[in-house]
Amino acid sequence: MLNRVNGVYLLSFILYYVSKGNFRLNSVCYTCYTFSHSHDEDAGRPTRLQRVKRGWVWNQFFVLEEYTGLEPLYIGKLHSDMDKGDGSIKYILNGEGAGTTFTIDDGTGDIHAIQRLDREVKSQYVLRAQARNRLTDRPLEPESEFIVKIQDINDNEPRFLDGPYQATVPEMSQIGTSVIHLTATDADDPTYGNSARVVYSILEGQPYFSVDAKTGMVRVSLADMDREIRENYTVLIQAKDMGGQLGGLAGTTTVNITLSDINDNPPMFEQRLYQMSVPESAPVGSVVGRVWAKDRDIGVNSEMKYSIIDGDGRDTFDVSTDPSNLFGIITVKKPLDFETKPSYTLKVEGANTQPEAVPRHRGTFKDVTIVHVSVEDVDEPPRFDASSYYVEMREDAVAGAQLRTVSARDPDAANNTVRYYIEKSSDPQKNFYIDITSGSLMTVRLLDREEVCWHNITVLAMEMNNPSQISSVSVAVKVLDVNDNLPSLADFSEVYVCENAKAGQLIQTVTAEDADEPQAGHHFTYSLAPEATNNPNFTLRDNQDNTAWILTRRGGWSQSEQSLYYLPIVISDGEQPVQSSTSTLTVRVCSCDHKGSVMTCNAEAYSLPASLSRGALIAILCCIFVLLVMILLMLSLRTHRKKPFLCDEEENVHENIVRYDDEGGGEEDTEAFDIAAMWNPREAHHHVGKMRQDMLPEIESLSRYVPQACVMGGGDSSVHGYVLAKLLEADFDPCAPPYDSLQTYAYEGECSVAESLSSLQSGTSNADHEYDYLNDWGPRFKKLADMYGVLETNSPPLW
Repeated sequence: MLNRVNGVYLLSFILYYVSKGNFRLNSVCYTCYTFSHSHDEDAGRPTRLQRVKRGWVWNQFFVLEEYTGLEPLYIGKLHSDMDKGDGSIKYILNGEGAGTTFTIDDGTGDIHAIQRLDREVKSQYVLRAQARNRLTDRPLEPESEFIVKIQDINDNEPRFLDGPYQATVPEMSQIGTSVIHLTATDADDPTYGNSARVVYSILEGQPYFSVDAKTGMVRVSLADMDREIRENYTVLIQAKDMGGQLGGLAGTTTVNITLSDINDNPPMFEQRLYQMSVPESAPVGSVVGRVWAKDRDIGVNSEMKYSIIDGDGRDTFDVSTDPSNLFGIITVKKPLDFETKPSYTLKVEGANTQPEAVPRHRGTFKDVTIVHVSVEDVDEPPRFDASSYYVEMREDAVAGAQLRTVSARDPDAANNTVRYYIEKSSDPQKNFYIDITSGSLMTVRLLDREEVCWHNITVLAMEMNNPSQISSVSVAVKVLDVNDNLPSLADFSEVYVCENAKAGQLIQTVTAEDADEPQAGHHFTYSLAPEATNNPNFTLRDNQDNTAWILTRRGGWSQSEQSLYYLPIVISDGEQPVQSSTSTLTVRVCSCDHKGSVMTCNAEAYSLPASLSRGALIAILCCIFVLLVMILLMLSLRTHRKKPFLCDEEENVHENIVRYDDEGGGEEDTEAFDIAAMWNPREAHHHVGKMRQDMLPEIESLSRYVPQACVMGGGDSSVHGYVLAKLLEADFDPCAPPYDSLQTYAYEGECSVAESLSSLQSGTSNADHEYDYLNDWGPRFKKLADMYGVLETNSPPLW
């Protein structure tokens, strides 16, 4: 130790220790002494020499990782110059891993590692050390910091973090084509030795692929690899550290390599000749069959496009590609007919849609096949010679007129007979008839264009030998117009003229209407009827535009003198044959204001007193209404009031007679005829004229004409006489029951050959009734004919 005044001296002690045969720098200690020279201002003399600071500092400690011994690993030793070896100094260790990973002997300062150290987990630890007085725990040295570095050993093999790998390379690739780049990582220290220096090699996959030893790039090493022969390959790659030297650690990974397809194979049809068949009734668009040109390629490289390049059926059939773009679908393009052509030949070509990826030394990427299509015969329905028919018919055509003839035939070779019918729903009024064998369409009744101007009927054609084969056709019948309707005034038949109208004043413009519709349009002419030609009140002017004016001939009109005038107008149309009609126009005289607006047209209003106001009229109408209500109420009460014939309430076993004049009531009907009236015929006679409650007789009762001697018999015969009188009255009363069950048979019906045999109403004619027709009724009516028939002319009279 060196001491010097007025200066700082550094004394370094370098300690080496031997660990596992290696010399390592453990620590560097130094002691600093500072001496100062100053003067005491108070004493005026210099101070004595003293030590200002004494300390120590450590550099780095180095220790190998992955120590596997049983004893703690010795790291190094801490020592202070103030330590006299008497145990008064205590060493303290703080920082990363202190107490858990590292421990220190507080008396000697020896540091040991008590856990295994792994550089890949933590490469260095920062620690702090301090020397304290064991008794006072006062720091004797300032706290110093040092680092423990973990030295690397080759304890980690290279790893492929993303393996196993998937890679794709096109088939037929050249040698050296890059497939995939691999990278292996080594957790060892790349700056220390060769522990992290990785070299790549291929263990499996030769001779198809190789790997670059330094970069890890996998490349193709065999040319013309064909996907159609082998598609998938598995390559095993190894990464080894220590530069690939003996003793290095290694890691492996798998690379699954797939050859992607290119269009290097042409298509080829499965068959050189396809046989197909289709019924002749197949509609357009029906599928006949499919063809397939197989391609060893896959995906878009195997997609096909088909076309018909030749053959006699290229206009009758069509070919398209299905949604998978693999198969060719042959469909019907035009209607087929076995009788016309029973078979077709098609030349179909299939070609790839993608361009070729290799030169065409293997041939063109297309193929051709032949398709033979046979048309099968089926029983077809009759076929009309037209898809629809149009007919025009005048509405004045007579019933039975022929419209036209529709024609249909059996298209099959059998050529069966065809029968014609009209579909009932298309002709509900049965206006038409068609001949079942010839197809001649005729009218049954007169057609009226104004009622129906178009008739759309459906004609059915059916094979006679096979009724299930039916076809139909539409026949449109247009009814042509004929001038068969009379013209008439349009919209109105009554006009008015003001009392203050002058001569020559226009009171109305009239127009006409006609149900007919001539092609050239209507042209109406107007004139007054011959009896009204010299009418002194009105005149008519034809405007030659289908209208006419009604003009006055005089003035001075008065409602009180005459309120209505009738003007007959003759209207004619301009068609052939000319139709004309007479319409009467009613002209009413009205009271108008100075502007010509109608005030009133009732002549009776002028007969009312001038002093009668509107309020008085309303009061009179109210009184009339009240009187009517009272009269109706009295009649209603009188109708519902019950008046018994006798007031005798004495009980009698024959109290009631139940009347059954309808289907309801029965014995519960207590509103029947009161038999009490039969006990007093005199009283009953005074009320003989009373009407029945359930009906109003149309003639007076005949009981009043019954002799009183019969009614007024004495003793026990009074009731008997009264009953006889009532029976006589009922016998002669046509309104008596059973009036509701009377049935009159005046004739046997309008369709009866015998017509009426009843004698009712026969007295209306004085002519003798003839029964000659009885002789025509046959043997069963011979006796009746003999009784009532006409006698032979040579027979003598009976009386």
